[in-house]
Amino acid sequence: RTEFALKEIMSSGGAEDDIPQAERKTVTDFCYLLDKSKQLFNGLRDLPQYGQKQWQSYFGRTFDVYTKLWKFQQQHRQVLDNRYGLKRWQIGEIASKIGQLYYHYYLRTSETSYLNEAFSFYSAIRQRSYYSQVNKEDRPELVVKKLRYYARFIVVCLLLNKMDVVKDLVKELSDEIEDYTHRFNTEDQVEWNLVLQEVAAFIEADPVMVLNDDNTIVITSNRLSETGAPMLEQGMIVGQLALADALIIGNCNNQVKFSELTIDMFRMLQALEREPMNLASQMNKPGMQESTEKPTRRENPHKYLLYKPTFSQLYTFLAASFKELPANSVLLIYLSATGVFPSGRSDSEGPYDFGGVLTNSNRDIINGDAIHKRNQSYKEMHCLHPGDLYPFTRKPLFIIVDSSNSVAYKNFTNLFGQPLVCLLSPTAYPKALQDQSQRGSLFTLFLNNPLMAFLFVSGLSSMRRGLWEKCQDYLRKINRDIAQLLTHSRSIDQSFLQFFGDEFLRLLLTRFIFCSATMRMHKIFRETRNYPESYPQLPRDETVENPHLQKHILELASILDVRNVFLENTLDDY
Repeated sequence: RTEFALKEIMSSGGAEDDIPQAERKTVTDFCYLLDKSKQLFNGLRDLPQYGQKQWQSYFGRTFDVYTKLWKFQQQHRQVLDNRYGLKRWQIGEIASKIGQLYYHYYLRTSETSYLNEAFSFYSAIRQRSYYSQVNKEDRPELVVKKLRYYARFIVVCLLLNKMDVVKDLVKELSDEIEDYTHRFNTEDQVEWNLVLQEVAAFIEADPVMVLNDDNTIVITSNRLSETGAPMLEQGMIVGQLALADALIIGNCNNQVKFSELTIDMFRMLQALEREPMNLASQMNKPGMQESTEKPTRRENPHKYLLYKPTFSQLYTFLAASFKELPANSVLLIYLSATGVFPSGRSDSEGPYDFGGVLTNSNRDIINGDAIHKRNQSYKEMHCLHPGDLYPFTRKPLFIIVDSSNSVAYKNFTNLFGQPLVCLLSPTAYPKALQDQSQRGSLFTLFLNNPLMAFLFVSGLSSMRRGLWEKCQDYLRKINRDIAQLLTHSRSIDQSFLQFFGDEFLRLLLTRFIFCSATMRMHKIFRETRNYPESYPQLPRDETVENPHLQKHILELASILDVRNVFLENTLDDY
């Protein structure tokens, strides 16, 4: 490629002797760096997606070459313009690849700071109009590069909650797609229009809008902030376990998704991350930490995002997480998936006889959510049964199941005596509640943004910022009280307390209890299947049906003027 580039230079720039040696070397060096960067970037695809050690040195080398390439083209821009014919879209491609590197580094490490770095490179491309001349060239493949850049930029903005930028990008992408399909009669028009529809549905998934005084929408972040989780107070005796790894699995039919990320997966991943920090304060260069240095405490648990994984894929990732789980650490498994129900009665009641959840399906499912097999001897291959997770209970395991058959996981057995908790969604919601399943599960919304979920079940669709902030303050007080109830309970299973020392798990547990208590007090949630459950069971009178907590929920309802949707004397109704 380098020789070809030099021949091109000679033919366009005159005789070989006319080109100064220094300029010739500049072009040669640039071609070498460009080839090397492409070679390393393409090699990233061959790295295993699981395991946290094998890929780091390769990523470090790739970052090194791209850093050199980026600085080189900045320092020698004039020579490269004159002798190589460097075009602005080619500079945009380099910047876009660096943005992709940072984004993939975020996916590998779960450090949100790298999202900010990806955002800065993607923003520079847009601000400097690197792709602006692409539309003048009669090359559809170049326009596709531009469209893909937009799609990637949108994903990063969604993850950073930069919704205003997302809306601008969607408008620009829509115009670009229209121009592209008008100029080139291509077959991928439907696919690109689907991308637009998906992102439009994604940004409208929240059921409640928080408004400023001028009616602009307030962007709320649901990542863990400094004041997010209730503090551990003196006298609270909890375990020292830390959440180190999480598998976030999504396979819900008809649920809003964008770029292999369902809205449930998106909400849960944010619930397992802290607010992003400035990257400069963390590391100089990704993947280049010296082995002699002690690694800094990871800000976020490591995550795998698995959209519609097959059973073998899921088990491979599970095994990798299990293998690399450090001592005194917790593995979290989040399942947002269609329920698979047992067909007929079984003679036994083992861990494979209650069905489970479907993580992958190659065919459309009739009548929405439920799958029933007529042939009792045949079990769905990609159904994850409670028994499939038994081997992994050799280490502390925290499971969240959001499914129409979540109750299958009530039949768990703790075989190894390690801390084990399953938080299980309701298996059905009241018909009187407006069906929002396409915009994400109500249970997961409670775990991600409990106030928004509370407003939704109370029939509210918008709220002023001042009242929202007042309610958030009150909710923090409720969380503190739930923490007191849990840690002072005399009959609670010790697994809950073992997990309560970790900030992320503490917040999930307090939100789970708030969700369960809210649903039990709500007038339209009257069937047992409308309530979340857990394994082991929580002592109701000390947690989800505690009169002190019920009083708090009524007080929150009073602040919102929705007390009429809740039962006043809840305990008398059981």
